Amino acid sequence: EQVSFSSYPDKFWGLGKNTPDNAEEPYKFNQIYVYLHLLRKIATNLFVGLAYEMQRVWKITYVGGGLFDQQKIVGREDYRVSGFGSSLTYDKRNNAFSPNRGFFGQLYVNHFDKFWGSDFNYTNIVLDLRKYIPVSKNQVLAFQLFSFNNTGNEVPIRSLASFGGANRMRGYYDGRYKDQQQLIFQGEYRFPIYKRFGAVAFGGAGNVSKKFAYYSLSDLKYSYGGGVRFALDKKEKLNLRVDYGIGQGTNSGFYLQLGEAF
Repeated sequence: EQVSFSSYPDKFWGLGKNTPDNAEEPYKFNQIYVYLHLLRKIATNLFVGLAYEMQRVWKITYVGGGLFDQQKIVGREDYRVSGFGSSLTYDKRNNAFSPNRGFFGQLYVNHFDKFWGSDFNYTNIVLDLRKYIPVSKNQVLAFQLFSFNNTGNEVPIRSLASFGGANRMRGYYDGRYKDQQQLIFQGEYRFPIYKRFGAVAFGGAGNVSKKFAYYSLSDLKYSYGGGVRFALDKKEKLNLRVDYGIGQGTNSGFYLQLGEAF
């Protein structure tokens, strides 16, 4: 469950997978975000869920005559989206914060409709698959396949697939690329250093696209990097992580977070 208020500057490079680094434009917005997700166990490691998501976005300011106007971005004026959905989750990880073995899979579908107060009609489908393989004592290979898909012709900007950030494709600003769809595969090698300290090496590849059929191996985007971990709670395996990721072109970034990226 999450209820939050945001008011901060963001960046926009336009829609699509081929936007240049020098196209960056600033914009600002206020947002109230509500996400409720109730899970019920129906079998060993298997859960079904009901979800509700709401965004109220207002006071959107952007460069007049710039990318927002040129591309007629949906959501450049005040709006609200409201949607109900369901999920199916299989979770066989041995720890929620920092697993070293097991599998996690979740399919999430949410439909936004004017019938329940949304300004736009569209459906969001998310598939999140993760696998954790122990290599030796306290060393782990972790993998994730993440697919984020929107169906519908009017998906507002804050609901589009947002490429990059602290959890997926580290090395890119969260939202460096935006479009209807996103497909990412990433891996991470986690190993101890000394007492409470550990380290990771990671890499990933993926892209955004207007339609699933438009993905192409020839224009995949990649990122790689490494980081250190400090165990705040060894029993619960809760880590403080500091990562540095490098993407293509001029893209790179530092990340300071609680818990693993995935």
